[in-house]
Amino acid sequence: MDLFLVPALSMRLWAEDRRTGTIELLLTLPFSVRDLVLGKFLAAWAFACVALALTAPLWITVAWLGSPDHGTILVGYIASALMAGTFLAIGAFLSAFTKNQVIAFVLSGVACFLLMVIGFPMLLDFVSGWLPRTAVEAIAAMSVLTHFESMMRGVLDGRDVLYFVSVSAAFLFLNGIVVEWKKAE
Repeated sequence: MDLFLVPALSMRLWAEDRRTGTIELLLTLPFSVRDLVLGKFLAAWAFACVALALTAPLWITVAWLGSPDHGTILVGYIASALMAGTFLAIGAFLSAFTKNQVIAFVLSGVACFLLMVIGFPMLLDFVSGWLPRTAVEAIAAMSVLTHFESMMRGVLDGRDVLYFVSVSAAFLFLNGIVVEWKKAE
């Protein structure tokens, strides 16, 4: 869900405002760029979390039919929400560069896909033949998939949460820089 829905959500965050010219109005309001970036991000993240929450009837159905591990399912929901936030931050950052929503969607989709693919075990095995072990571990640590899969096993590790929060914060910070930079144009 996150790989397709989130780039579609994030493509309009800044590209549409730039295309229609409403960004000038938005930037003249008595809000800082940081407030605008956080406001747009939190609104889109709330929408993504509502979409995720709409899958809760499946959890209820599975619980009614059997006895699943509710802790694992809950941590899976948390992981999906954190990954959606990370992808939204990346998408918002890329959306700030362009006026075209389709370009923003494609850039965001490709960036999020690449951030996942670098953690595939098959790819890591392939590069482990000609890269040092520490480089392979660094590549795996940069992947969203590595941290997401860790949480999908039901383990809520602070390192995984810190990864999602720090990547989101970094891209939101960069988003603010791009909006400030584009404001001068």
